[in-house]
Amino acid sequence: MIFILAGAFELFEFENPKLNKRISAVGFILQVIYFSKMFWYKNYIQWNKKGAVIRINSFSAKSLSFEKIKKTELNDNKLIVTKTNGNKITFDLNEIVESDKQKLNEIIIKNTIANIV
Repeated sequence: MIFILAGAFELFEFENPKLNKRISAVGFILQVIYFSKMFWYKNYIQWNKKGAVIRINSFSAKSLSFEKIKKTELNDNKLIVTKTNGNKITFDLNEIVESDKQKLNEIIIKNTIANIV
């Protein structure tokens, strides 16, 4: 953001007037790199207190809102999340380590309970 603001408002005066545009471009490129990290990894999970974005063994990610989750089931290599409207989302956890499977399930359960209370 500093690069973008410095380039946009021309906070510094340079001999070359195009330098401010280049500084701003560097700021935008850095943002693109930061927000594209989701696509770098085969398995990616990001969460906060409201919900989670989970991408496991696929190109597209599933977005979950913790307040709309009714229950979760961890059976063998599948994590099944049931929403309050009855829809089920299934994640195939074949290539995931057992400890990571448990941790993912705990994250979902802990945040779901925290939003209900």
